[in-house]
Amino acid sequence: MNPLRISARRLLAVVAVLGLGPVLAVPSAALGAPLDAAGAAGAHPSTPQLLAKAAPDECFAGIGQPYPAGPPCAAGQAKVNQSYLWGMTRAGRTLWFGTGANVNCLTSGRALRNTRPTVNADWACEYGESQIAKRNPQLPPILGDHRPPRLYAYDTRTSTLTEKTDLVKAASTDDANRLQTTAGIRAAGNFGGVALLGGPALGESVNLFAFDTDTGAYLGSRNLPTYGNIRHFTVADGALYAGVGVGANGGERGHVLRWAGSKTDPFAFTVVANLPAQAADLTVHEGRVFVTTWPGSDDELAGPTADAAVPTSIAAVWMSPKLSAGAPGLNPEDADGWQQVWNVSSYEPDPVVARAYALGGLASYGGYLYWGTMHVPMKATTVHLATYPPKDETATQATIQNTQRAISVYRGKSFGSAHHQKVDLLYGSTELPAYDPAANGGAGAWAMQSTHQTPKFGPAGFGNPYNNYTWKMVVAGGKLYVGTMDWSYLAKELGQETAAQLGLSPQLGDALAEAPLDAAAGAPAAAERPEAVYGGDLYAFSSPNRPATTIDNSGVGNYLNYGVRNMVTDGSTLYLGMANPMNLRTDPNDDVPEGGWELIRLRGGC
Repeated sequence: MNPLRISARRLLAVVAVLGLGPVLAVPSAALGAPLDAAGAAGAHPSTPQLLAKAAPDECFAGIGQPYPAGPPCAAGQAKVNQSYLWGMTRAGRTLWFGTGANVNCLTSGRALRNTRPTVNADWACEYGESQIAKRNPQLPPILGDHRPPRLYAYDTRTSTLTEKTDLVKAASTDDANRLQTTAGIRAAGNFGGVALLGGPALGESVNLFAFDTDTGAYLGSRNLPTYGNIRHFTVADGALYAGVGVGANGGERGHVLRWAGSKTDPFAFTVVANLPAQAADLTVHEGRVFVTTWPGSDDELAGPTADAAVPTSIAAVWMSPKLSAGAPGLNPEDADGWQQVWNVSSYEPDPVVARAYALGGLASYGGYLYWGTMHVPMKATTVHLATYPPKDETATQATIQNTQRAISVYRGKSFGSAHHQKVDLLYGSTELPAYDPAANGGAGAWAMQSTHQTPKFGPAGFGNPYNNYTWKMVVAGGKLYVGTMDWSYLAKELGQETAAQLGLSPQLGDALAEAPLDAAAGAPAAAERPEAVYGGDLYAFSSPNRPATTIDNSGVGNYLNYGVRNMVTDGSTLYLGMANPMNLRTDPNDDVPEGGWELIRLRGGC
């Protein structure tokens, strides 16, 4: 990746794999420092402060080569595998969080079937050539870049970071094996003095780890074989809830779980929602729990044609029964009483592309529920190519140009009422391209179709066509904050990798890397395409009646941070968990920032 392009410098499918051997040395402590001299005490309220950052944890000597000792690395170069601050929760003054390693490699392998090893100046994905894959031949290539996650507690008053990983590893062989076989700590929540951190295991199950938030002690771990993924927790009316999926990567169906545990039994749950798709994020709005969902399995995405009915697993917003009805909170008798109040087919005119949408962050703000879409880069394109194989390169080019989407953002109120429910498109398109396989005498053709909506505030992606994930929404200090992923820094290399995997030409690889400007109604012409600004974006709504303002559009101090993966609040203060998979960017002496997850504080006033 060439940093000179910068404007203003400004899982995974999982299989049953047990008993993986040790693969990494004990890591050095994560780093912590202000972003600049003003980041210390007395800084301007809106100055972001870097509280902690992943440190290099491995030495890399080339694809397929043994890992030299270190770091420090006498041979090879330092590599930082821990890329996402994935799950985070605040209990009093302490932030509890866990990480995910090489998530970009794992996602590219699962979602795009990219398994060809690649290395560039920014990252390496070894897939089946990694030493981990060679030591564990039962591990599929898409998981070759797996490394165990790390667990941390950060005291916001003393600015102290404490790694908890070794507590888990030392507790028992079972605990150590569960951590070793966890793909990443994707979810975190706390209630009743217990912090729960967990994520998908390297099998169709979930691993959870529990800590005492009063003492910091480790309470144990548990494998939940019924579920295949877990993404978020929320607290509603005195109870803790979690959203999960069933099957590999949660792709079969979903549930909402209510925590029924305690410090002595931290892993007790009851099912309070049965959903046709896995639960993504969840929040409380007007006395109910609302959930966004991810679509079904990859096989289901690629299977249906345009003539098929909308699948029940399509990404949607679901609403619970009232929390005040019957017994307090949600209970097993409520499991089949949830209602779908919106799905992506009400916006997206192409039924195959619609099946590749997912939904992400949501929040209650100013009397409305807000939510946004998520789009794995090039996923809709690969699904469409599989569903309607193009006859030539020109048709392939058309599919590429017409299937990529930037995020769309919505709000709604009065859900469940046929006469009063209202959903507004805030950022999106009035028209989008859709494919008609019967056009041209059965040869097929693309044409613009109405979304039947006019965006209230602006174009898709908040005006940035590379914004592909609405990753998280939170309310703090009277504002609604929205954190996104911006994949522009990955685009060129990822486009070529995907083209090679699909057997497409390098020219089509360049087309895969193009943001979807031309497809969006009202978007600038190609000649007016703005220069990419690298790094995830953070926006804020100060009122339901005003458009969002840009708080930061370049990774909050590090343009290699391609997304704001997580946010938790403390009054008007935000704590941001950043995603940064640039695992070879570890040289503090060059003119490029470093890779690896970051924990950032953004005080009120932003």
